[in-house]
Amino acid sequence: MRGINNKVRAAIFAVAISLLSACGGNGGSSSNGSAATPAGGINLQIVSFGDSLSDVGTYAPIASAVGGGRFTTNPGQVWTQDVAQYYGDTLSAAYTIDLTHKLSAQSGLSYAEGGATVATPANQSDFLTDVIGDVEMPVNQQVSRYLAAHGSFNTNQLVLVWAGANDVLRAGALPAAAQTVETAATTLAEVVRQIAQNGATHIVVVNVPNIGLAPKGLASADGGANLAQLSQLFNGSLNAALQSNGLQGKVIQIDSYSWVNQIVANFQANGFAVSNTSVACDPTKTPHATALLCSPRTYVTANADQTYMFADDLHPTTHLHALFAQYVEQQIASRGLGH
Repeated sequence: MRGINNKVRAAIFAVAISLLSACGGNGGSSSNGSAATPAGGINLQIVSFGDSLSDVGTYAPIASAVGGGRFTTNPGQVWTQDVAQYYGDTLSAAYTIDLTHKLSAQSGLSYAEGGATVATPANQSDFLTDVIGDVEMPVNQQVSRYLAAHGSFNTNQLVLVWAGANDVLRAGALPAAAQTVETAATTLAEVVRQIAQNGATHIVVVNVPNIGLAPKGLASADGGANLAQLSQLFNGSLNAALQSNGLQGKVIQIDSYSWVNQIVANFQANGFAVSNTSVACDPTKTPHATALLCSPRTYVTANADQTYMFADDLHPTTHLHALFAQYVEQQIASRGLGH
């Protein structure tokens, strides 16, 4: 990956120092305290595990120095935050990075971290290492950290699980990549079983989207064919593992693969001017060309967060996150939880 220049790095750390000294560890995830019934028809506390698609601000203490903070068109929210609001909750990071490139525990319940795989240690990847270091916790460790801090889940919680995209991206090419992807999928099913065994009764499990349709996939030599096939392989393996573990009837499965396909095919009807062919965050203005460091001043147009599908070559814009949140909420309601 391209490195950040010294001027940008200096700005990040200078502002991060002032942010940390002024704010410390900020706010947790809890009900808003209002007696009013939320839009979702039921008050639920949200707990989230996963990767950059669900990360609400693990790296914000550093990334916010250049206007970033989440892997989207900042300052927009990601889908987990939208879902939390729908059920009367707010969602903040369980861990945030500090100036020494270490994770510090906070009071939030969003354990999702950009760069996380299902179970591969962080030091086996090079995810933005010169910005955040090798710190991201894989999902199995995220769940272990939650249980160590809280003991169990409860019936008033909605647990969101979305992982596997980084396993697919790092697996390489078929056929050699198949075992890596299948192992990640079956491991994720085991993690979901652990969540259920520890008291969770409302568990949302999202499969891997069609990564081949992301701008990164389109730009690859095969036009995204390998990534699409690996995404399908992960999803098929996950379905089989959930079924063999007796979990399919106990979780709410969200098919993000088919959903992304449908949105791309009908992008204009869903309010987008640009589909998956370009990105909202100008790569020449956005440090590292990553949505984590994207801000309105790096948008290609003033309203790119609403008119583009993708912030960078992998991550959704604010508008796409909002649409996905609505889809998830509909699927949850169809299972009889809220409306």
